[in-house]
Order: sequence, then structure tokens, then C-alpha cells
Amino acid sequence: MGKNEFLTPKAIANRIKAKGLQKLRWYCQMCQKQCRDENGFKCHCMSEGHQRQMQVFGENPDRFIDGYSEEFEESFMEHLKRSHRFSRVAATVVWNEYIANRHHIHMNSTKWATLTDFVKYLGRIGKCKVDETPKGWFITFIDREPETLLKEGLKNKRARAELADEDRQEKVLAEQIERAVNSKPDKEQIEVEKTELFKQQGEKIGFSFATVSSKAAADTILQQTAAGKTAKSASIFEERDDDSTLQPSKKWRKENSTKENETQGTSTVLADMMREEEKAKEKVNRKDYWLCKDLVVKVMSQSLADKGYYKEKGVVERVISKYVGEIRMLESNHLLKVDQEELETVLPQIGGTVRIVNGAYRGSNARLLAIDTQKFAAKVQIENGAFDGRILPAIDYEDICKIMSSL
Repeated sequence: MGKNEFLTPKAIANRIKAKGLQKLRWYCQMCQKQCRDENGFKCHCMSEGHQRQMQVFGENPDRFIDGYSEEFEESFMEHLKRSHRFSRVAATVVWNEYIANRHHIHMNSTKWATLTDFVKYLGRIGKCKVDETPKGWFITFIDREPETLLKEGLKNKRARAELADEDRQEKVLAEQIERAVNSKPDKEQIEVEKTELFKQQGEKIGFSFATVSSKAAADTILQQTAAGKTAKSASIFEERDDDSTLQPSKKWRKENSTKENETQGTSTVLADMMREEEKAKEKVNRKDYWLCKDLVVKVMSQSLADKGYYKEKGVVERVISKYVGEIRMLESNHLLKVDQEELETVLPQIGGTVRIVNGAYRGSNARLLAIDTQKFAAKVQIENGAFDGRILPAIDYEDICKIMSSL
């Protein structure tokens, strides 16, 4: 066996030495050969193959340099996009990760002499946002893909629509306040003469405490109080002439009907007040972001389909900048960074626990009671907070999500 064959100790030692990165000054980009020392690089430069490659390079050097520069830029940006798409990171960190592959395009074969020149170039052409700090250069990837631009446009459109709704609501409230001020009656019209109450012998005085929900109800109570100081309480039963059967009097029936109407009016006013409160909370709590920790979500990104993550479920471990989540996949236990636009909420079985992630009751935990597949809505009951026990008959699928505690 010769001393340079595959399994000889010298060949094995050479392979061990060749692993990992070597000195950049001993690398030949034209031949794509890495030498271990200065003597080896000198011998390589004197070889016939290297001389032929240099003759080809000398015929059109600009074409080779531009080609290497373009390949270097594409591979560097691809690595930045995949590893640090949504974060601000030091340029040296990205550079060290990029050159970990020993077969990368070396910078000494491009038109940029240093990493600083390359970072400034990325800032000039608008591919990255570049910041110079005392700790060095920091870069942030700018995503200009058509899909991302479309999502950004839709997000801005929703923001403009919300601002228009707020302006419209403020205008309506201003009009209501103006009408209330203009229609406010004079104090003299609602003042009632203050007199003492006298109880006649044998008369029973009763008190009724009711919730006054409107100005009309208050006026009715004042009128009844003023009239009751001189009149005796009429019996609710009157005796008929033809027999001794007691029948409700017409006056009692009229008064009872009036009380029922007032009660119905009070209920209607309370229901209207609750609806107005719901609308106000919906306006405040409806956001364009919904991710939070411990949610069970489904990955719907087509770009991750080749990795085997499409339509797979995971748990949100951390939320970054409100719109990006770190997802721990349930099957593979891998950790991914995914934008909320590429995620979908998950519903548990009937009786499972969900979290309301958007809308009036955002942040509350609830119990899933029923699902309406035709309306894409669910019926839930809130289980914590100030609204404990309240039942929401129809809440959209996208506003509720299964949480980890329900697994």
C-alpha cells in the first residue's frame, strides 16, 4: 500500500487537517482549492492547471469579478433572509454564519474589499436597513417580495379603515352630545313643590324601589309621588253588584299594565346599553395582531411545505414584535419563527378551553360549548375575569384559539 493511498495514516491526517476553515489568503477562488500553508499555496500557483485558469481570467477579468460578486450577494442575502428575516442583527454575526460553509464565495474574489464596504452597499441599494453603532454595523433585512408587499398593503388598508371608523364614531358622539345639550329642559320645568307627607288614619303607605333608567321613568315616579300625598290607596279588587265574586278593578289593571310597560322599557334600555358597551370594547380591543403565548396554532406557510411543516400544529413559546411567533412544533419539537399571517387558529373539541385572541373580550379564557360550521362561528362561555359566566352565542373562528392547557 502506497503512503498516499486512502487508508494510510498520512492520507487520514491530511483529511483531518483539511476539515473546517483554513486561511483565506491560501484559497484560490479560480480553482476552488484551499491550501493549508504558504508553501502549498505557492506550489499550487506554479501548477499548470492554475496557470490555465489565470489565462482565462486575464482575457476578461471584469466578467469574472462581477459574476463572483453577484453570487456572493445572492448567497449572503439568502442566508440573511432565512436566518434573520425579522430581526436586527450584527453584520459580523451574519458573516461568521455565512463563511461556516467552506465552499462559500470568498470576498477577496468580489468587488468589495471589506465587510464594511459590502454592508454600506446593501444600505445604498435598499436591500437592508443599515445602522452604525459603537458595537459595529447592524443590518435588518427588508422583505420586498410581492406576497409580503401585498400583506403589508392589506394591513395598511385595515389601519386606514379603523381610523375612518374612529373619526366617524367621534362625529356621531359629538352630534349626540349637541342634541342632548340643545334638548335639555329648564330646571324650572322639572322642579316639584316640596311638601310634607301626611298619613291618614287607617291608610297603609307602601314603598317601591325600581331602577330608573330614563328621564320618562323618573318623571312618572315624581308624578305618582305628588299625586299620592292626597289620594287614598284604592283597592285592587271591586265587588260586583250581581254576585259576590271579586274581580280586579280597571284602575288596578291599568296601573299594572303601565308598570309592565315601564319594566319592558327598562329592559330594552339596559339591552341597548349593553350593546353599546360591547361595541365600545370591540373598538378598543380589535387589533391587527392576535398572537400570544401558549396558543396552539397551525402552520399554513407554503414556503415551509418542503420542510414538512405545512398544516402541522405547534405551540407559541414567544411573541416577537407582536406579529412574529416562535413556534415549537408538536411532532418534531423543532423551533420556527413564523409570521402570524402564515398561522391559523385551532379549535379544541366541545368542552375544551380556548382563549379569546381578538375582539371585545380579548385575553379571556372560555369554554367551547358549540360550533356552527355554516356561519364559521362558535358558542363559548367566559370562565375568568369580570365577565365570568357570560355566554357569547356567536364568535368567529379566527377570534378564538385552543391553548396548551387544553391538550
